[in-house]
Amino acid sequence: MAYYRYRARSKEGKARTGKVSAESKQEALTYLRSQGVVVYDVEELNSFLYRDIHLGRQVKNRDFVLFLRQFATLVDAGISLVAATSILAEQADNKYLKAALEHVKQDLETGVPLTDAMEKYPKIFPELLVSMVHAGEISGSLDDILDNMAAYYEKQYRLKQKIASSLAYPLAVGAISILVSIFLLVFIVPIFTEMFASFGEDIPAYTAAVLKISSLAQGYWWVIVMLAVLFSVLYPYLSKKTYIADRLDRAKLKLPLFGKFLQKALLARMTQTLSSLLASSVPILQAISITERVIGNKMFKQVLKRSRDALEEGESFAGPMKEHWAFPKLVTQMIAVGESSGSLDKMLKKVADFYEQELDEASDKLKSLIEPIMIVFLAVMVGAIVLAIIIPMFSIFESI
Repeated sequence: MAYYRYRARSKEGKARTGKVSAESKQEALTYLRSQGVVVYDVEELNSFLYRDIHLGRQVKNRDFVLFLRQFATLVDAGISLVAATSILAEQADNKYLKAALEHVKQDLETGVPLTDAMEKYPKIFPELLVSMVHAGEISGSLDDILDNMAAYYEKQYRLKQKIASSLAYPLAVGAISILVSIFLLVFIVPIFTEMFASFGEDIPAYTAAVLKISSLAQGYWWVIVMLAVLFSVLYPYLSKKTYIADRLDRAKLKLPLFGKFLQKALLARMTQTLSSLLASSVPILQAISITERVIGNKMFKQVLKRSRDALEEGESFAGPMKEHWAFPKLVTQMIAVGESSGSLDKMLKKVADFYEQELDEASDKLKSLIEPIMIVFLAVMVGAIVLAIIIPMFSIFESI
């Protein structure tokens, strides 16, 4: 979303100046003209000061779900799309959602379909939602589609929360362990290094190794900082490269403890998405294609692509999944039954419900298991450094 400075005149002939946010100059002109002013100059503001800065998603999941629930209720009550988007734009607290809804309303007033109007704002309205809205417009069940999408995004939000809450503790303890270890090596160990040198006693090889690491940490701390910064900058870029992303995503699923948990989360997301699309009468090939783009794992994406290719060739959708280790028999058998019985959407929903329950149980088990492991990890990290200091001190005390 960019900002544009404009100069115009009102119907009364009064000069007006100001700035307006829009996706393009043409949209800015359309919006200003809809306000009943005569525009004679529009200039984009490219300064950094006028750019929108945001972290993460522009619209929080909670706000997005609330918008979908309200939109479904208004449409179900017989309120026109123009009036519904106008009401929601006025009520929206999020500035990005508010601006997008205002522009969607303007497009609807000029006869643009809701699907095309939403499609202009991919950062606000995901591709999955746009595809479902398109299906709803064709079938005349837009209110049901919007309600189903609200339920879907609620489930996705809970799924992400489970993953985040399960990974937050080990990541936090791991980071604290590293920071405490660096602090000991840089600030505490050097004090004892000088003390050991003053006594002139031979120190154990283990202590000598820790002192050497401490010396390197003091002299080359900037290398550690640079590597951390370089990793944070390069990781998002490298993770988008197909070959590297495939290896990373495969490695994540092979992790001890966390691999199975992440696998279940991906299976739940895949089956939820496919079930929602198929239940809304989206063609199966299109549904698989959309799921490929939203699944968030390159390895799963490749298997889905092979399944789509198999369907196009008249073969079984479940075939390529049966050959891959990441898809349990439960999933492939349920999909095969759904294909043969013509109730694939219902079977996928059953699988999604099963893995949601599995995730709940796995999340609780993971939290209870990982806590003592991380406490031991922290103790070992810090204890190893402390032990390197204590061992030679016993020898010194004995010689006194």
